[in-house]
Parts: sequence; structure tokens; C-alpha cells
Amino acid sequence: MTQEQQRVAIAEACGEDSDSIVRELIPDYLNDLNAMHEAEKTLTYAQGGEMTLWIQRMTCAGYGPQLFATASQRAEAFLRTIGKWKEAK
Repeated sequence: MTQEQQRVAIAEACGEDSDSIVRELIPDYLNDLNAMHEAEKTLTYAQGGEMTLWIQRMTCAGYGPQLFATASQRAEAFLRTIGKWKEAK
């Protein structure tokens, strides 16, 4: 997925209507940990656990993998968790 596709998919998952999304106003989820923190609040408890597993796989981190995950890693894990991640062609 391109960065733009990731940003739009996260915005949609956070409740933004895809027809009304103004691309310039979408938070910079891939570079802003605060924006990803807000997005993560939309996940259920179970999804939060799944996201943690994705981050652990991506970072090869042991204890507390989310502690050191970048905003970009969190964005990918978030999208994988909600089934919106698309592999690059």
C-alpha cells in the first residue's frame, strides 16, 4: 500500500466517510504517534491484542513490543488487524 492509501484507510476506519475525506486534512498517521494513538482507541480489546502480535512479528521485539514501534509500524499493524492491509503489487 502507498502511504496515501494507508492514511485514507486508517481515516475511514476511524469513522471518516471516504467521499468527504479531504486528503490534506487527514492526520499523518505514518509519522505521528499521537495520531496513531487516537486511531488505536477505535480498536476493541481483542483487536488491540492482535495488533500487538502484528507489531511483535514486525519488530521481532520481545517484552513490550509496542513501546518501541514507530508510527509507520503501528499504522501497518493497525491496518493488518482490521483486514485493510493490501500487499504492494
